[in-house]
Amino acid sequence: MTDTLARPPFDPELDAALTLMGGFPALTVEMIPAMRSQPMTPGQDPQELLRARGFVTRDVTIPGYEDDGIVVSVIHKRDRAGTGPGMYHTHGGGMIVGDRWGGVTMLLDAVERTNGVIVTVEYRLAPEFPDPYPVEDCYAGLVWTGDHVEELGIDPSRLFIAGGSAGGGLAAGTALLARDRGGPALAAQMLFCPMLDDRDATSSTQQIDGVGVWDRASNIVGWTALLGDRRGTDDVSIYAAPARATDLSGLPPAYIDCGSAEVFRDEDVAYATRLWEAGVQAELHVWAGGFHGFEAFAPHAAVSQAAAAARESWLSRVLGA
Repeated sequence: MTDTLARPPFDPELDAALTLMGGFPALTVEMIPAMRSQPMTPGQDPQELLRARGFVTRDVTIPGYEDDGIVVSVIHKRDRAGTGPGMYHTHGGGMIVGDRWGGVTMLLDAVERTNGVIVTVEYRLAPEFPDPYPVEDCYAGLVWTGDHVEELGIDPSRLFIAGGSAGGGLAAGTALLARDRGGPALAAQMLFCPMLDDRDATSSTQQIDGVGVWDRASNIVGWTALLGDRRGTDDVSIYAAPARATDLSGLPPAYIDCGSAEVFRDEDVAYATRLWEAGVQAELHVWAGGFHGFEAFAPHAAVSQAAAAARESWLSRVLGA
């Protein structure tokens, strides 16, 4: 596959925001160190926002993959008492950049509304820590959360996992691990524009090439960092690339969203379809004209506000609050 296909146009408000930001060049391996020193998205620092909204955080070092120490942060309102839902968060960043604070603020409204707790995991990044480190670190954090629900004030029947982009793919992979290893039980999985498929074989990856946010070339860099020479071969596990799973039965209900003009569109739609085929409940939103991560980059846009409202509506229905 070498040719770029015509793509759906960007939403006008998103297109204007993308122009103001000056565009996003395709990522190369050489750019990874510099990207790690920069904020993932514009706007207020997540930890400053947490403090401003009255949240407190606590870091805990836990055993990660192969018992190496990794950090999780526990986040809740300062005056919280009693129990509520547990929201286990896996951040985005193409498997190669980002930290546990990235994207976590998307869950704050739901936490405030439901007296909930967030646990967000600092999984190790590729290429220094290739597959299976990232997904196994995420699973280790989920196991720790499941083992500490009483201490954390989490209702174990309302523990769910959420992540965006690479974090969405890791959330899906962690949900598969939890299913196949017998727990912890998950009430739901929220997969925001998830990175699910290493095979670079969809129409949307061919359309989003040299344009938008996180294009095809960047995606190949991310998957290659994670999988090395195994990318695109038969030697890739379903936990690293959940799109490869042939059995999606027994998974928790899923919320999946993406933009119509992003590289992950087709694999995300396919994953939702296959969940339905397996008898799993799923809600899918494909936002017209959305590029990858549009809600974070242009929160003022009408389509971003619609996406946020749909997410909160689903959370309220799933959590009963």
